[in-house]
Amino acid sequence: MGEHLYDVGIIGGGIVGLATAMALVQSGVSSLVLLEAEGRLAAHQTGNNSGVIHSGLYYKPGSLKARNCVAGRESLYRFCREHGIAHQACGKLVVATSASELAALDELEKKGTANGLKGLRRLSAAELKEWEPHAAGIEALRVAETGIVDYGKVCEKYAEIVRAGGGEIRLHSRVQWVRKANPELVLLSGNSEARCRNLINCAGLHSDRVARMCGVRPGLQIIPFRGEYYELVPESTHLVRHLIYPVPDFRFPFLGVHFTRMIGGGVEAGPNAVLAFKRLGYKKWSFSLRDTAQFAVYPGFWVMAAKFWKMGLGEFVRSFSKPAFVKALQRLIPEIQANDLRPGGAGVRAQALESNGFLVDDFRILEAERMVHVLNAPSPAATASISIGRSIAAIALKNFVLDR
Repeated sequence: MGEHLYDVGIIGGGIVGLATAMALVQSGVSSLVLLEAEGRLAAHQTGNNSGVIHSGLYYKPGSLKARNCVAGRESLYRFCREHGIAHQACGKLVVATSASELAALDELEKKGTANGLKGLRRLSAAELKEWEPHAAGIEALRVAETGIVDYGKVCEKYAEIVRAGGGEIRLHSRVQWVRKANPELVLLSGNSEARCRNLINCAGLHSDRVARMCGVRPGLQIIPFRGEYYELVPESTHLVRHLIYPVPDFRFPFLGVHFTRMIGGGVEAGPNAVLAFKRLGYKKWSFSLRDTAQFAVYPGFWVMAAKFWKMGLGEFVRSFSKPAFVKALQRLIPEIQANDLRPGGAGVRAQALESNGFLVDDFRILEAERMVHVLNAPSPAATASISIGRSIAAIALKNFVLDR
């Protein structure tokens, strides 16, 4: 199994790794192996998000996020139509609940316009009630391009295309060591290995560690943040017609707790954004000594903590106090009560942090000899996956040594 020499080895079977593999096989690279640590694809960030197809509203015009989200959104809508994947361009409302938020709402509208959104519409309080009768706010911004999908289904189709194009996907293949044996790279996982000429690191929550394993200094560290959700009980889903978001605080890369209709039915409420003490820490009491010690000795963590400790404390309170979580949701829908909610799932976000405490917000892709390391691909990476995958594939096709 380890004797074949592949042109490209990809570490990580989330949506970015799969989209990159798909773009490569569509470009004629059939000698490819993708290694996924878990027993299924899209097991972590991809499989635990809320399924939103983002419009491109929030991102700085000209940034990698903005360009890839807008292009990727339209590509994803086409992909879903072509392959019969259930999706809906249901639109969302960003709701200002106080006059202090109107300037930020103005800024969002400017960003959205600069990013080419055509479905933006400013709503008065009365117009907001027409769209969302149970929502409360003094103004809102309707974003028609936003939608919903099941990204697990999207990944299944990406994987099908990869296999049909000659690519190989291995599950239960956690890469534990990368050995350079010029002109090859040997990816060791358990008792098996994969030999490849070139490497693409799409390891998500472990992307910084994989980079170091390859002898590359990533210049950042992944800090895990857990996002916890509640779901509306079936009797209360009528309170939400579309997606309802608060006006975000631009100091943070998180959007605040919100309401999201899901493509399979039901409504999610959340997530919060609480520091996790394990990179795969999906439960409140999840703990890894290695993961915690690693960020505890990282200078950037303490710079970030000193700057944002009040916000972090509030997130912890919402994590352990349902009344506090309900209170945050009531800013958008005052009728919401504790008995309208039941516990939902949780996801862990890989937040890249530089040593100076800077929260990396844009996509971060690092090139090295015969390698590409995707070090930061947070939301809207799923929305932008086709575009990101093509961009990474273009780097590979330009710089890699391929036997073609």
